[in-house]
Amino acid sequence: ASCLPYRKMMDAMGIDMDHLPSYNQIPFLPVRLFKEFELRSVEQESVVKTLTSSGTTGQAVSRIFLDRETALMQQKVMTKIVSSFIGSKRIPMLIIDSPSVIKDRRLFSARGAGILGFSIFGTKKEYALDEEMELDVERIKEFIEQHQKEPIFLFGFTFMIWQHFYKKLKEKNLKIDLSNAFLIHGGGWKKLQNERVSSEDFKQKLNEICGILPQNIHDYYGMVEQTGSLYMECEYGHLHASIFSDVIVRRAKDFSVANNNEIGIIQVSSLVPKSYPGHVLLTEDEGMILGEDDCKCGRRGKYFTIL
Repeated sequence: ASCLPYRKMMDAMGIDMDHLPSYNQIPFLPVRLFKEFELRSVEQESVVKTLTSSGTTGQAVSRIFLDRETALMQQKVMTKIVSSFIGSKRIPMLIIDSPSVIKDRRLFSARGAGILGFSIFGTKKEYALDEEMELDVERIKEFIEQHQKEPIFLFGFTFMIWQHFYKKLKEKNLKIDLSNAFLIHGGGWKKLQNERVSSEDFKQKLNEICGILPQNIHDYYGMVEQTGSLYMECEYGHLHASIFSDVIVRRAKDFSVANNNEIGIIQVSSLVPKSYPGHVLLTEDEGMILGEDDCKCGRRGKYFTIL
């Protein structure tokens, strides 16, 4: 009723909103549509934040329009998901990025939104990179020195951590002690594919250079089109769907639902979006569901991997 382009798509597919098909048949929107259309379900004056995806240079970016209610819902859901992994106590936080990323509060990149979202878990916050994206080793050492007797929360985008943190420390032949830290990272794996960096390599190399334990490194899967509905990686390396979201894997040839352990295209569903039609989305990622309710970590629900 509130988003004309979305209604046109549903009408074209013959969807009767009062008699929706079974859950698996609810039409998905390809995430690319958010790059090509302005899809919002609230008036422009109700938009408090516009998120943009971290597109490659020259590419169109997704634009996601948030009203106050959706932004608040995203934060609440994300807090519940993440605190079930790291606890609800706020601790000192080292952000592997530059403070320049969050300068414009109204227009956020995926990186800026990630930093701001995860900042609620940090007390004293420090950035590991300066405004020129150079590693500030002295500032990092000072931060570690101040908090050597307490746990430290590290956060950053996978690619940023590899390029600007791990590689720079290696170049300078430096080692630092972050054995009391745990790291949450996500996004940017595509940029590491050229370098043939696997998740195991990533954890191992970070362990070598700063002592962080592999089981304290958690990847997450998420996207700007469904901010808040994160899929966190457990200690066995599996991504988990929370109670607020779901994953379906679809076969590429006809979009039918794939079996467990069968590779297909990832569809994500979330209860959180209200200010834009982002609740059922087909991603551009391949993966497979590994099981449900029987992961060794003890968490319930579907668990999966992204390929």
